[in-house]
Amino acid sequence: MVRLQKYLADAGVASRRAGEQIILEGRVTVNGEPIRQLGVKVDPLHDHVAVDGKAIRAKKKLYVALHKPRGCVCSRKDEFDRPTIYDLLPKEWDNLYSVGRLDYETEGLIFLTNDGDFALRLTHPRYAVRKRYVAMVDGRLEAETLYKFTRGVYHDGEKLKAEKARLLSSGKVRSVAELELTEGKNREVRRLFESEGLTVKRLQRLQIGKIKLAELKPGKWRTLTEP
Repeated sequence: MVRLQKYLADAGVASRRAGEQIILEGRVTVNGEPIRQLGVKVDPLHDHVAVDGKAIRAKKKLYVALHKPRGCVCSRKDEFDRPTIYDLLPKEWDNLYSVGRLDYETEGLIFLTNDGDFALRLTHPRYAVRKRYVAMVDGRLEAETLYKFTRGVYHDGEKLKAEKARLLSSGKVRSVAELELTEGKNREVRRLFESEGLTVKRLQRLQIGKIKLAELKPGKWRTLTEP
């Protein structure tokens, strides 16, 4: 027996957290009976589970590392009809969803999976999974600014913090820095620099946990065993 929200995650419907919301909304039925409370367990071999009237079942776990290029979004559909990362994957992988997001202009490593537990371990702050970025900014960047990032700065009333930050190059026109973060707040790297009046011109994620972008080209992907 497994919890219903885990079964939804294993079927690629949503992460566990999102699956809980789907249950509370009354969109899930077990053997024809609507379920609206958490904690229900199902037998994957014998129970009939459906979401919005469509039968679902657990699928083989799949883990994909993708080099997201600039100029595409991490949503399945975009209101401005911009390219999405899902356009880069085989059509039969329609049960995958991204683990976190990168904004439209940011490039680099992103995972897609149908394993909700794996997604949770990478995104929940309590697991403190490190993500490494390299940022090119306009103007001269001082080492003292990066030191401030490791102590924490405030932007729009929210504290942002880098676990590590080091200067790779500094010039009058452009500077380059490498940062490691764990929390994954919305646009956190860009906002760190914005807090000091600096504009990020290019941002790339190089590593998540132990997995590196390495030689993976923009728009290309590779499958992984569970990291």
